[in-house]
Amino acid sequence: MPQSDIARTEVASSARLRWWTELPLILVVYALYSAGRLLVRGDVSTAVDHGLGLLRVEKALWLNLEHPLNRLFTREPWLGIPADFWYASLHYLVTPVILVWLFRARTRFYRAARTWLMTSTLIGLVGFSLLPTCPPRLLAPVHGFVDTMAHYSSYGWWGGEASAPRGLGGMTNQYAAMPSLHVGWALWCGVMLWRYGGTRAARVAAVAYPLITTIVVMGTANHYFLDAVAGAAVMGVGLLLTPLVMGRADRLWAWLRVRFEGRSDDRFGEVPAGRTEGRSGDRSGGRSEGGFGGRSTERLTPVADASPGTLTPIVSGGCQTSTGERIPRQRKSEAEPGAAPTDAGDGAPAATR
Repeated sequence: MPQSDIARTEVASSARLRWWTELPLILVVYALYSAGRLLVRGDVSTAVDHGLGLLRVEKALWLNLEHPLNRLFTREPWLGIPADFWYASLHYLVTPVILVWLFRARTRFYRAARTWLMTSTLIGLVGFSLLPTCPPRLLAPVHGFVDTMAHYSSYGWWGGEASAPRGLGGMTNQYAAMPSLHVGWALWCGVMLWRYGGTRAARVAAVAYPLITTIVVMGTANHYFLDAVAGAAVMGVGLLLTPLVMGRADRLWAWLRVRFEGRSDDRFGEVPAGRTEGRSGDRSGGRSEGGFGGRSTERLTPVADASPGTLTPIVSGGCQTSTGERIPRQRKSEAEPGAAPTDAGDGAPAATR
């Protein structure tokens, strides 16, 4: 979809954005995402094989940054504990806050931003199902990783199973590590702050937040470096698909309005049923054909100066026009006192023709 079309769609749709429709939509999508993570749990041995395979690739490419960061966070509590709080909290706080800020202060851009986030999240769910991956913290101790969230669990509300509250670890899929949506969502937040923040502080936060999040997910042994790369790639694919998703959503919305409300949507260039009521020459009284959302029964006729095949509704029943005149004028039913008689309906005396 061209950028001009996206802009027109945004302007047209901003009027119907309401918090009582947006909030349920976001909650439903997130609930489906969370339930999907649980349903796509793969075999543990397969997940471990995938994790070890990623680790081997990283070592071959000298990209295994997880080991030094994990050792640092384990050795230094003043780094490890804040990192665990960062991992367990900000993912679920910063993203909703930025969504609300966009909705209230940058409404024009909200719908595209929300669609991008949701599309990328659902793509990530596909990745979890196709490539279940054991995170570094769940590998055998021989591989040299320490689960810092379990190591420092006495300082927070989480237990030894991911970032879920203590006792609820069984309600999450610990092998949904590829791609890292912690990194993906943080990147989305950074882009929103950079583009729409408007201040130097916002731009600093736009760079710092995704960068620190990437370091945190590796230092806490929750993700590999390649998980972070995949999270960024998923956001890129989601950004490319956003115009397509918005276009399909608009067409679905228009179809639903026609199907259930019996009218077409002005935003798509159609005339709502009943709009023609009261026009002269419309003998249907505003009725339409074809049931819900049917097209008007206005009589169409070609216009002389229109392109071939163009039809234009007759809106001037009983009107006559002079030669070459484009705008019709109503013929007077009775001559005004003292006026010369006319015979062509254009007000010109017959004698002058």
